[in-house]
Amino acid sequence: MSQNRPTILIADEMHPSLFTMLDQAGFAYTYLPTINRQGLKEQLADFDGLIIRSKTTVDDDLLQSGPNLRFIGRAGAGLDLIDLQAIEKRNIRVVHAGEGNRDAVAEHTVGMLLALFASILKADREVRQGIWDREGNRGVELMGKTVGLLGYGNNGQATAQRLSGFGCRVLAYDKYRTDYGDAYATEATLEDIMAEADVLSLHIPLTEETRMLVDDVFIKRFCKPFNIINIARGEIVSLSAVADGLKNGKVLGACLDVLENEKLKTLTPAQQEAFDYLRHSDRVVLTPHVAGWTHESYVRINEVLVRQLKEILT
Repeated sequence: MSQNRPTILIADEMHPSLFTMLDQAGFAYTYLPTINRQGLKEQLADFDGLIIRSKTTVDDDLLQSGPNLRFIGRAGAGLDLIDLQAIEKRNIRVVHAGEGNRDAVAEHTVGMLLALFASILKADREVRQGIWDREGNRGVELMGKTVGLLGYGNNGQATAQRLSGFGCRVLAYDKYRTDYGDAYATEATLEDIMAEADVLSLHIPLTEETRMLVDDVFIKRFCKPFNIINIARGEIVSLSAVADGLKNGKVLGACLDVLENEKLKTLTPAQQEAFDYLRHSDRVVLTPHVAGWTHESYVRINEVLVRQLKEILT
């Protein structure tokens, strides 16, 4: 690696603010946002670093083509596209912008929950059709509700901070942290959340342990009907389980920014059946994986990423 000008291959489309930041930090880079996997494998050997967003999967096969790689940057929060064991085996550093979109995610989480509780989307559709139904759109207040956060990292903490302003009682469970209770959330067990939560909000990464974590069995363990929010990764939650929960009354409502299969034209029959039920339900709020996707976060992610790259190289 050149000590003065580390070379980076940028393999996904990025906000243009990234390039100015890299120039100021002294990095040399090649921007190839449309490069395919074969092209990436052919060129990777020439670079010290790789920056990806959501298109590129980094696994052992790809890494074999990059013997000189010393660092990988993920312009986003999740690391499920990166084989961390293969990375560790090669002593490659990984950085990601986990804090870059936390405010966007937190605001989106609260926005979806308010839209659900106040029947905003249903009421809007009806008024546009000339229907003036006040009683049918009577809302539920967020004030005083118990919200359980599964995961208390950047996004979970930012969400708890905002929920505190609504007078919510926030319980947080994070398997990989200790002594993390603060002014905005009380440290709790998963059993505590299942016993007391009116709302469950997911803020955990996708791993083999969390894949399809929220299934029929998981939902049945809750002591009372509850609302579920998923702004994390779609594969953590079974769509069929959510649909079944809505049908049997165990799930009161769902806010889903992510789906177990976001390529909607490739849904399996079971996924299609569940999705059709969810998209026609007035108790479901859906958005297309945009919780962290604001104009501000697009720039902030780059700021966090470049700062971390500078830190690991110095």
